[in-house]
Amino acid sequence: MGMLFRSFSGKNGYICDMTTPVFPLALRARHAWLLLPAVIAAGMAVAEEPAAPPDPGQISGWIDQLAAEQFAQREAATRSLAAAGQPAIEPLQQAIRRGDLEVSSRAVEILREMLAAEDADLAAAAERTLENVAEGSDAAVAGLAEATLDFHTVGLAEAARGRLEALGAIITEGFLPSGHRGLHALFNATWTGTSEDLRLLTRLRRVAQVGVHGVRLDEASLAVLGRLRGLEQLQLYGTGASDAALAAIAAKLPDTKIDVRKGGKLGVAGQSMIGPCMITHVQEGSAAADSGVQIGDIVLHIDGQPVANFESLTDLVGRRGPGDTIELEIERGGANPGDEPQRFKRTVKLGGWE
Repeated sequence: MGMLFRSFSGKNGYICDMTTPVFPLALRARHAWLLLPAVIAAGMAVAEEPAAPPDPGQISGWIDQLAAEQFAQREAATRSLAAAGQPAIEPLQQAIRRGDLEVSSRAVEILREMLAAEDADLAAAAERTLENVAEGSDAAVAGLAEATLDFHTVGLAEAARGRLEALGAIITEGFLPSGHRGLHALFNATWTGTSEDLRLLTRLRRVAQVGVHGVRLDEASLAVLGRLRGLEQLQLYGTGASDAALAAIAAKLPDTKIDVRKGGKLGVAGQSMIGPCMITHVQEGSAAADSGVQIGDIVLHIDGQPVANFESLTDLVGRRGPGDTIELEIERGGANPGDEPQRFKRTVKLGGWE
């Protein structure tokens, strides 16, 4: 039978690839069964010989090629690094630190592909690297990494919340004074997780308020909190964070109201920014309750310092730690209308936030 170069067309057509004799489809189908075992054996032989992992020199060359003038070279290097897996992650992170936006953008894209890998260890390593980049000082690259992580974590939010709650976080949903609705996350004495577990917080959507009460925070934990760009309120009570660390997180969250206290707790509530400092709630079992403070009392001084409103009270108490003793000067209305208000002092041993 001669060599015919005709394309496949129709039910009884022919097929060719310019190098193979052309057979009618019926005849070709009959002979295909004879060839199938050989094809499978060839495929198995290939599968048994995995490609050798790239050496550091190859990876370094591909990294350099990310900045090549030719688009095709940059694309080829991108594909090679994505296929390299774990050995490429640290070199990619180092490449991002060079400050070349083209290289950094491609490196972030490669890490994004690794996030979707079936290899859980590879995906976790890529996620960690992107988190490190998102916490870096280069705003443009950090934004790329954060956007990549945000897209990736949309589908992981529910699992992250379940894990955080299992470790003792208290997560609710409600409104803030701004009128915005969002998630409130509280970490107190029930929290048993680590800074690694706290990273799950960045996977939640619409986190509006975070409270850390009586939980010590290390640098890694503070870096995680600094990534919560949409946060409205952050309460840091008794966290042990240094002044420098607090200044750094304030710089990262310029639009967030940050309430920092050393950890001392009086256990009262009042109306912020409205004077005088009238107590509207006394927490049962708190230091205030134990010392006889009542609803309706007006706090005039703490240790001789004037208290203009409730904000002033929380600021002065927040400078003390658990177990510290303060002296309150209080004015209390008379039992009957027309009675002169009483003024007296109470010594209070502050409790701690839980």
